[in-house]
Amino acid sequence: MRPEGTERRRYPRTKVRESVRRSSPGGTVIISAMLENRIQQNFIDSADLKYQASQVLSKPIAAAVQAVLTCVTSGGKLLACGNGGSAADAQHFAAEFVGRYERERPELAAIALTTDSSILTAIANDYDFKAVFSRQVRALGSPGDVLLAISTSGNSANVLAAIEAAHAREMVVVGLTGRGGGKMGQALRDTDVHICVPNDRTARIQEVHILTLHCICDAVDAQLLGDQETSP
Repeated sequence: MRPEGTERRRYPRTKVRESVRRSSPGGTVIISAMLENRIQQNFIDSADLKYQASQVLSKPIAAAVQAVLTCVTSGGKLLACGNGGSAADAQHFAAEFVGRYERERPELAAIALTTDSSILTAIANDYDFKAVFSRQVRALGSPGDVLLAISTSGNSANVLAAIEAAHAREMVVVGLTGRGGGKMGQALRDTDVHICVPNDRTARIQEVHILTLHCICDAVDAQLLGDQETSP
């Protein structure tokens, strides 16, 4: 029952024009042709950017693969960090290194700095949220290790602090950004690798980031195990 004095919200009929009504167990579902077109456009935009980015990013991604291979074949490890969706990407990447990507292979050392809630909350509470990754890098990082630093804007303060800590530990940084690279583009050294997606929209940047990480995993496996076709 609606509260007294309120009326049912009415939307303009133009919002549901060209719609098809279908019944479902939950009631009537309105499937709009406009909505379907919007969904299709998202697929098209994502595919177009990936095609464009493939030509721009293949060289820095190959450089990232070389940095990662040098690290893991020398007994080093990867530390990965980011916020929000980029935190999930860091965890995804670490899982595919410690576990596997598509083929069976020995475990590769990788740690996502985004997963230990006790460490994250203790550092954020006792120091500052800016330090949640940098203190972990100083604690865990060693010369020759690689920091995978992910920020769609390139301006995440805690990721920038992690990069500074990695440089102090003589680590190589692989930075994944978009929107021109932001402050991360300026913080990275010539010995680091910058993979900057040529787009300003967060969702599109993240979609290319995850493809980039899959490219790194695939190329590392190919170099370690030999180039072969993977089964569907």
